[in-house]
Amino acid sequence: MTDMTSLLEPGMLVRHPDRPDWGTGQVQSNIGGTVTVNFPEEGKVVIDGKRIGLIPVFDA
Repeated sequence: MTDMTSLLEPGMLVRHPDRPDWGTGQVQSNIGGTVTVNFPEEGKVVIDGKRIGLIPVFDA
């Protein structure tokens, strides 16, 4: 798990670094580095935080 992944909490906004077309998603849960995010253009996605470093969005 990346240091940033460990900081993600439900309600935070994120982007997937390889899928900008998914839009800005909202973190639903973060359990042991497995992050569930609801993206407007893709729906609910479960992401392994050890493999993908989600990008926090602070200016949505």
